[in-house]
This record gives sequence, structure tokens and C-alpha cells, in this order.
Amino acid sequence: MVLYIDHVAVAVRDLDGAKRFFGLLGFEVADAVVIQGAQFSRYMGVSDLEADHVIMALPGAEPRQQIHLVRFHRPEPLDDAARVRLDRIGINHFGFAVANLKATLAVLEAQGVHRRAEMIEFPHRKLVFLEGPEGITVELSEWN
Repeated sequence: MVLYIDHVAVAVRDLDGAKRFFGLLGFEVADAVVIQGAQFSRYMGVSDLEADHVIMALPGAEPRQQIHLVRFHRPEPLDDAARVRLDRIGINHFGFAVANLKATLAVLEAQGVHRRAEMIEFPHRKLVFLEGPEGITVELSEWN
């Protein structure tokens, strides 16, 4: 059975912007390659595939925590106009725990990251949704 989540992959058009966003959350580039050729096309089920594949890891995290960023050169990626809506089917959002939500928000907002909504507080945690790369939603939580 599953031991832990190994990684989450995000397809992006703005690779530098996505690396910057996840870098602000503490992730660092661990590897960067171009994937292409028959083996990757078969594996991903995408004909004539060529893409940048960047692995960003959270230093010191055990087990290893990774975000994989994929920027397609070919074929042209499909756009999901509904990706910003949380009332759609599919991946809803990514959630990350932080030690101090208010301090983390101050750093992120100073760097141009926008909230999707105001922070809310529950008895055991605080939560906030952020606008992530390519319109994906990222949630930060501080557990009491």
C-alpha cells in the first residue's frame, strides 16, 4: 500500500514564474531535464512529446517532498479554463503546512503572491487560499 505522496506534477507555461512561486514556499530545484523521445511519449501517452521537467524538493523534508514542473514544448498543451474554479471535478488544490501563517503570508504578499480569499481560523488551524502558478489554488495551513 501507499507509504506517502511522492510528488505532485504541475504543467505550466511560465516555468520561471512557477519555480519562483514554489521557491518562495521553500522548495529548491533538485533536478532539471528535457524529456522527449518514444519512451516518454509512450509512458505519458502523448505523441511527439518534448518538455522541460523540473523537480523541486523541500530541503530536509523526510519523507522527501517534491513538486514536478512540466513545460511542454510539443505538443501544445491543452488549456483548462476551469482550473481556477474549486467547484469542478479533478484536482481541487494543493495544501502545505507552515509554521507561522501570518509571517509566511507577509513574505509571499511582499513578493506579489495574491490571496484568493481572506484567512479563516478554526479551533485547530488557520487556512488561506493563494493564487498559484497557472491559476492553480494553493492552500497554506498553520496547525495549533
